[in-house]
Amino acid sequence: MTTSATMTRTASRPQSPIPSEPAWTVDAVLALFELPFADLLFRAQAALRAHFDPSAVQRSTLLSIKTGNCSEDCGYCSQSKRYQTGLETQGLLSTEEVLAAAKAAKAQGAGRFCMGAAWRGPKEKDMAAVAEMVREVKALGLETCVTLGILKEGQAETLKAAGLDYYNHNLDTAPEYYGDVVTTHTYQDRLDTLQNVRAAGLKVCSGGIVGLGETRRHRAGLIAKLANLDPPPESVPINNLVPIPGTPLAGSETVDIFEFVRTIAAARIAMPASYVRLSAGREQMSESEQALCFLAGANSIFYGDQLLTTRNPRVDGDNALFEKLGLHGV
Repeated sequence: MTTSATMTRTASRPQSPIPSEPAWTVDAVLALFELPFADLLFRAQAALRAHFDPSAVQRSTLLSIKTGNCSEDCGYCSQSKRYQTGLETQGLLSTEEVLAAAKAAKAQGAGRFCMGAAWRGPKEKDMAAVAEMVREVKALGLETCVTLGILKEGQAETLKAAGLDYYNHNLDTAPEYYGDVVTTHTYQDRLDTLQNVRAAGLKVCSGGIVGLGETRRHRAGLIAKLANLDPPPESVPINNLVPIPGTPLAGSETVDIFEFVRTIAAARIAMPASYVRLSAGREQMSESEQALCFLAGANSIFYGDQLLTTRNPRVDGDNALFEKLGLHGV
């Protein structure tokens, strides 16, 4: 009788202010974070299973096609020329170098190839070279993604014409906290670029970073902002900050793994039809911590030994983990 009464109370537990459909308020997302952990993961799994094969994980490989000497002051980034991080700078790679890396990624099982350049935004003289890279990678049968910073008028259309599938431009954090992390461009600059990308007919990859010194409410604010984009991003990378010596955020405190998993789960529930990518910081996680993230609804990873400037789990390690968990790459 006690068990039955408990079940009745649980079943009738009010869900407000958590909506079943957008728009998502910050308070609604915050209410997700505050659910009992098991309830939150249950809801996240239900959302995942309503839209995806829960055993399939989308795999993207990321290549830095131009490294370092960036003018911007993003407090987490080793590529800013304002910080002394010991990073070796590298000019724009040739199409041949990029194509060789893309072929290797495809051979290892990646389905998407992402190319990142450390710019405030691309100059017109760089667009032809990047467009050629996109065309050649697309011809291999891979999905294509680039992250080039703030786009000027017409540049998104140029990339679309070259065959680009996704443009990555992260919002990083909540609007009200953004100025504590970046001062050389605004939150609106990022939103304007996303709007330009959408207008050109490209898919959007946009997420954020956990561990910038933000509060839980800021994390909820980021997710609400992403979920209320019309439409939400098709891919949502959730990064766990890797503090880089020499950057302003080098001494940042590591976010508790359960808080990070709650962030993944909240993103999954708020954006049920999006790929939620377990991104930077994964090398610092144990296999069991990664498994919790997949259970919370992550269904995408960066695949390959290197991200832009930080290490990533080895391919053989990922393959072994997938086998243990019964996952398969797509």
